[in-house]
Amino acid sequence: MFPQRLDSSVAYDIAKAMMDGFDRHYQLFRTESARAKHRFETADWHGQQRSQRDRIEFYDLRVRECARRLAREFRAGDQSMDIWQQVKLHYIGLLVNHHQPELAESFFNSVTTKILHRSYFQNDFIFVRPAVSTEYIENGEPESRPTYRAYYPTPASLREVLVQMIEDFGLRLPFENLERDTTLVHAFLVGRLVDTPLRANLQIQVLTGLFFRNKGCYIVGKLINGFNESGFALPVLRNDEGTLVVDAVLFGEDDLLMLFSFARAYFLVDMEIPSAYVQFLHSMMPRKPRNEIYSALGLAKQGKTLFYRDFLHHLRHSSDKFRIAPGIKGMVMLVFDLPSFPYVFKVIKDHYPPQKDTSREQIKRKYLLVKQHDRVGRMADTLEYSEVGFPRHRFNDDLIAEIEKFAPSQLQISDRNGDGLSEVIVKHVYIERRMIPLNIYLQEAFDAGGAEPGSHSPTAIAAGQQIERAVIEYGNAIKDLVGANIFPGDMLWKNFGVTRHGKVVFYDYDEIEYITDCNFRKVPPARTEEEEMSGEPWYSVGPRDVFPETFSPFLLGNQAVRDAFMRHHADLLEVAFWQGHKERILAGHVFDVFPYEQEKRFRPERGK
Repeated sequence: MFPQRLDSSVAYDIAKAMMDGFDRHYQLFRTESARAKHRFETADWHGQQRSQRDRIEFYDLRVRECARRLAREFRAGDQSMDIWQQVKLHYIGLLVNHHQPELAESFFNSVTTKILHRSYFQNDFIFVRPAVSTEYIENGEPESRPTYRAYYPTPASLREVLVQMIEDFGLRLPFENLERDTTLVHAFLVGRLVDTPLRANLQIQVLTGLFFRNKGCYIVGKLINGFNESGFALPVLRNDEGTLVVDAVLFGEDDLLMLFSFARAYFLVDMEIPSAYVQFLHSMMPRKPRNEIYSALGLAKQGKTLFYRDFLHHLRHSSDKFRIAPGIKGMVMLVFDLPSFPYVFKVIKDHYPPQKDTSREQIKRKYLLVKQHDRVGRMADTLEYSEVGFPRHRFNDDLIAEIEKFAPSQLQISDRNGDGLSEVIVKHVYIERRMIPLNIYLQEAFDAGGAEPGSHSPTAIAAGQQIERAVIEYGNAIKDLVGANIFPGDMLWKNFGVTRHGKVVFYDYDEIEYITDCNFRKVPPARTEEEEMSGEPWYSVGPRDVFPETFSPFLLGNQAVRDAFMRHHADLLEVAFWQGHKERILAGHVFDVFPYEQEKRFRPERGK
């Protein structure tokens, strides 16, 4: 019996060390998130950006730190599988009354797979399903704050309640004119209630954590009246005079989906019980998967865990096959999808054409840059996985042949479960939300008659409007990226997608550069007629030289597109536009990027 007690003691100590590792991680995560309030109040925008970037690395650092401790103190990699089964049981016991049990389970998975050197998705000892419920977790400490506060206004007291709600957050800066701002918010909300009888349960519920991102601070809550619940967010900005203003009211699911978009950077928000925040936000955005809400809150690893569970569930309840994704094939990435699943899978090819001077490691660094950068609503977030197993019978043969041809190093077909069913194992894959490629979106408009000059049929007019909107959004996407210090590199239409809200988002990252690393030049005049007629440049071109006036032949071959582009974004063809932004960024300026339209702002002239 003594060896059994000894084994149990070791198993408990390993489980406790892993829990200590997670608790250390989450404490550091919360501390960094809480500091966002001070950075906002002191206009430390560069510090805010660094924090958003650095916090992403916290998780992997703590996993490696915990794995090293387990190897050093317990020789964890040499322990028997019986010990590891006991470790998991002890760990489940430690999750009782824990405030972040779902995150702690994911941490356990990450550490275990690193220690045991087994595939993440084939390990027998990870949490494939949650072991502890996250429903109704409450912080019972007297000094702790609840997940949300509730206010009960009457028609006569609504504006005063709004003032109290904002003041309860304890922002240290004064408001420029809080009475004016709450009057505007009050008028907006009354307009939403005017045709609805006020019910006995009329209330405002507001999450107690402030949401920080870029140069903005957001109060997030919902208005409840009878059976109706409407989510809202109040953007609070710091003006040049150092005082605060409420900039707008974002109201309803569509506005919130834009605010919490997968194309934006993660929020900094201090949460004691993250699952309660996710539940609250999901009640306002039921169409948004919980995995994307976790990621939007900076808990990307938990987002990955939930995404994979959702993916396995979808595979079990569908029968269509993975295929080569429609659209123009990329030179660097092989893209496939499952028609019934709203995501695409991207694999780095083994070889690239001569014009693509890059490598696998360089491409991975570009994708990491995007993960860590402020995506300003214009770059799709990605989920990165290794050693992903798919059922072989769900892959059509054309796709298998495509991977074998262009990325054989990333493909393995085996029966590693020993059940006689072949499995496709992809060594490394990025997963993104599916969008309509912008070139296909425009082609659909051309096919509907949108490129026919002078046509006044309803179909042609609608198609023409679709082209106009798409071109405006395309240019706006590039300008937002420029403001965030990102040069897309390859600006062809096929590298941009259209979301369900009509937003244009960039998703091909292998050629992106910082604006501040680029050299924007004007094409020098040809010295001879032969030079001018030559198909080759008659001037020297450095590796990061960019000639904006040369964009036109590649982008504006269609007359309808050219006309729309020149009406709205002709400045993108001028060196002065790019160089001016580069100089402002180098001077330390951080551009305002609003996750809502200018028309929604109370004072749209601000920040232009």
